[in-house]
Amino acid sequence: MPITSTMEARLHADRPSQPSLPSVSRRGLWAWVMTRLDACLSEPLRQGSPVELSRGRLLVGVLGMLLLFDLHVLVFFFRVKPDPLPSSLVELTCLVLFSATLWRLRRAHSLQGPALLLCSLVTAAIGAESLRTGSQAVAVNVMAMLVPMLTVYLVGVRWGLFFTLLTAVNIGLVHPYFFPPPRSTALNLYSALFLLCGWLVSWMFLASRDEAVAALEQALRTLRESEEKLLSLVESTDDPVCSLDVWGRVLTLNQAGTDLCRQLFGAAPLPGSSLFDALPPEQRSVWKERTRRTLGGEHIRVQLKLTLEGRPRVMDINLSPLLGAERRPVGMTIFGRDITALKEAEARLGELHRGLLDVSRHAGMAEMANGILHNVGNTLNSVSVSSGLLVHRLRKLKMSGVARASALLREQAQDLASFFTRDPRGQQFPQYLEVLSQHLTTEQEALLAEARTLEQSVEHIKAVVSMQQAHARVTGVEEVVSVPQLIDDAVRLHSASFEQAGIQVRTDYASRLPPVRVDRHKLLQILVNLVSNARHAVLDSRKPDKRICLRVERSPEGRLRIQVDDNGVGILAENMPRIFTQGFTTKEDGHGFGLHISALAAEEMGGSLTCASAGPGQGATFTIELPFQGGEPQA
Repeated sequence: MPITSTMEARLHADRPSQPSLPSVSRRGLWAWVMTRLDACLSEPLRQGSPVELSRGRLLVGVLGMLLLFDLHVLVFFFRVKPDPLPSSLVELTCLVLFSATLWRLRRAHSLQGPALLLCSLVTAAIGAESLRTGSQAVAVNVMAMLVPMLTVYLVGVRWGLFFTLLTAVNIGLVHPYFFPPPRSTALNLYSALFLLCGWLVSWMFLASRDEAVAALEQALRTLRESEEKLLSLVESTDDPVCSLDVWGRVLTLNQAGTDLCRQLFGAAPLPGSSLFDALPPEQRSVWKERTRRTLGGEHIRVQLKLTLEGRPRVMDINLSPLLGAERRPVGMTIFGRDITALKEAEARLGELHRGLLDVSRHAGMAEMANGILHNVGNTLNSVSVSSGLLVHRLRKLKMSGVARASALLREQAQDLASFFTRDPRGQQFPQYLEVLSQHLTTEQEALLAEARTLEQSVEHIKAVVSMQQAHARVTGVEEVVSVPQLIDDAVRLHSASFEQAGIQVRTDYASRLPPVRVDRHKLLQILVNLVSNARHAVLDSRKPDKRICLRVERSPEGRLRIQVDDNGVGILAENMPRIFTQGFTTKEDGHGFGLHISALAAEEMGGSLTCASAGPGQGATFTIELPFQGGEPQA
């Protein structure tokens, strides 16, 4: 990445080193030579591409070496030969032309003209010298290899082939024709052939170099494009982004980071300066320790509370190492994000969640109260009927006849014997008492039966109220719960409505299960909600055989599994993903948060609530899974 490359370059540039004196001398000598070569070039040539600059330097270097060589030959001729002028005519001509070419380079806008002139001079000088001397040794001299090497590099492959062919023809054909060698012309022919091989090698080298340069330029273009994209991405974000080297100095800082530093420190840090210098000493040590850990390969994330523009802000800061060669940290990046709105939303969501839990608790209590009132109301109907029958039967008791018989006995109290033996009324009195006894006995039995019915109804009301009082505790308290007993309580709340609607309720409890430590109120609320939904589902299905089945078993994962299965209306496939979503309901009078709150309550107890249905009319199965906690298995 561009940032990594920049950091690596900065790292190597700033890293203290102690090189040896010879290496320093070599670098100094090379820089001195390059400076002298560049001084012989015009300004347009110095500002050209690296390849053109290298060709210009080579051209100046070759001209300089040829000038020194010609000067050396001229000095040799003038010292050795008595008449040096004819022998040194070629060297003098080359010396003048080489100097003119070098002078032309100071004013040229292109290398093509000076390069063609130099190649022509070298080719002509080698050919003229071989013809002037007539010596085979001069004709096949190794200096002829300069022609293919220089021409191919300086003026290209085609011009190089042209100059190489001229030199090869001169060596292999012209020179042997005018100056036949004493032994054989094979040496001339081989020299011409190797000269062409030199052109071929130079061409291959130039082609390879061009391919490498093209690949390098493509890589540089790709690198520049990637760097521009990265810089555009970094600058387009509203989050502060900063990169540091291993010493904590700023390498890159986007506009958002610059604005943040100005608000915090009053000024933006300059590239190359330390980001932590403006911090107080105690915070500076903390950030240096975080930097040390990040450069050690650790990813650090912290949240900072700041005051920006007079408002409290929360910033989420991520520190990540930048890895270079061999996966070693060469710097670090700091990404910041303003999460104030997120924190405020989380706070509001928490308040909403707490309010929703309160509403759900009230709704659960209302559901339970509705079930209780329904059961109590049905039982009160029985109480009312029983009390009415008691009143009716008590009114039908023949107590008036008993009163008349008692009055008659008081009238005949003076002579009861004569009354029972001679008076027709007295003679019928024992039969009357027998009939009265039978009637009172029958009425007593009927009244006792109605009293027992009334007593059972009152006991049922008492049991329902006691069950409500047993479950009406503070939520959040976990205790060991008998799940089958809790399910029975949830079913009992709707027992009257089940009987009236003809709904058959089955229970299937595993024989031995470990106890479960849960919040009794939450689990009962879930069960009441699921049983109530199952009741509505089977009632809406209009089926003659309405069934609800409740199972308790151990799941293959070793968790407690409670299933509420019904053969009701079922659930559409498109509604399955939204069944536990807040506000979703298929009831006309539903509120849409019963199942949502039940699922949340199951998660709060470390469990889950899921649903399965084969489709409309196929019923549905709701499954609660809870973890076992503590205790021995119970029957």
